[in-house]
Amino acid sequence: MKKIVLSIAGVMAAAAFAPEASALPAFARQTGMACNACHQQHFPVLNGFGRAFKAAGFTMMGAQEKVEAEHLSIPNTLNAAILLKARYQKTNGKDAANVVGANTNTVVSGSSTNSGQFQLPDEFALFFGGRVAENIGFLLEGSLVGGGLGNGSLVAGIKLPIVFDMGGVKLSAIPFTTDVLGPGYGYEESCQGIVAGIRWSEHGPETSSAQYVGMRHAAAGAAFVAKNDMGYINFTRYTPGFALAGGGAAVAGAAATGTNPNSNWVRIAATPTVADWDMHIGAGFASGSSNISNGAGLFTTTNTKLTVIDAQAFGEVGGKDLGVYFTYASAPGAVVGAVANQYNAGTMTKRAYTIGADYSVIPHTLHLGAAYRNANTGRADVVTAGNESDNPLTVQAIYDLYQNVALHATYSKYSGSAYNVGNSKGAPAIGGVWNGTSKTTLMLEAAW
Repeated sequence: MKKIVLSIAGVMAAAAFAPEASALPAFARQTGMACNACHQQHFPVLNGFGRAFKAAGFTMMGAQEKVEAEHLSIPNTLNAAILLKARYQKTNGKDAANVVGANTNTVVSGSSTNSGQFQLPDEFALFFGGRVAENIGFLLEGSLVGGGLGNGSLVAGIKLPIVFDMGGVKLSAIPFTTDVLGPGYGYEESCQGIVAGIRWSEHGPETSSAQYVGMRHAAAGAAFVAKNDMGYINFTRYTPGFALAGGGAAVAGAAATGTNPNSNWVRIAATPTVADWDMHIGAGFASGSSNISNGAGLFTTTNTKLTVIDAQAFGEVGGKDLGVYFTYASAPGAVVGAVANQYNAGTMTKRAYTIGADYSVIPHTLHLGAAYRNANTGRADVVTAGNESDNPLTVQAIYDLYQNVALHATYSKYSGSAYNVGNSKGAPAIGGVWNGTSKTTLMLEAAW
């Protein structure tokens, strides 16, 4: 594996002058601007202009012609993009042997990353997005692998921001549904995994406390946002499930179909510029409870209790871009006999903090990053009965071949009592899979 990583590094170093950052070109087509006009360092990290474009509801136009009439203003082309992630992933754990009769053999049903696994594709999605009217935009993600949430539907996520410009403040109402991106999908400006797909590192739970505590799940609802130059407030009413079928019925085959939206996501963030550093400092709180369907007509009540605190800063050191990241998240444990918490199946508090940095050693081309997470799983250590620990260190390299094509190499090394035999991430029972104490990901990311 060291030879593979070194070979990738050699390729990166050889092509030293490629331009910046893979990104989704649908909005580039609408605005007539390059992908790096909106993205800081690399996709999907947003710069100030990218955040302004999002705050305007994806309605900003550029060189593209419009079809205009009374009460009508749309692009003359429906703007689309395709995203492909193809990756190889390797973990150092062991697949437990199945027991056949009196003998134990090494045959394991299915496959795992313990022996190395090509995931082709890891993601393959069709995006449409842009202007619907002067103050209304949309973004649609269609899964080209299996359909959204495995229910045969193309839709994996959609939102329709309706924006009212009140001068110094923009007020938005954003109905949405998503299969895995969480309640922040309605509106979010940070790139630290508050929304699962918007993260600065491919190893999301290892570099984002929000991802570790569990914000990667289906959600459907509406976000109500007030935004100005100094920050934003987002109140979202949602259900932790996917959108319902027509008439309020559960979607056939969906494992997490939503029903009544009785959960809340409150997000407060400041976005000042301090000494030429572009800052995002925020806090988020999930509360309430919602019924969730299992897709077979059965509904269970689930609490949604979570706190997230985060900060990121973009600036320059030595004339080169640097991103610095911090997240903290916690979720209370489930009380025996009471309603379960969406974000914590354990009985103790699940919590984590992460710190990380991403430095462009070759401007617009090669970015090197590292992060450390200190976490407790919320489960009891089988030896000490304390809150077991889970503390990975992650390093990564991202090399931009073109503005819309990138290579990723990411490695995480895990430590803590969670990986001791008998604890939640330790050696498995017969027939289980143990993913070990390290993970390597090599990935090609392309969008067109």
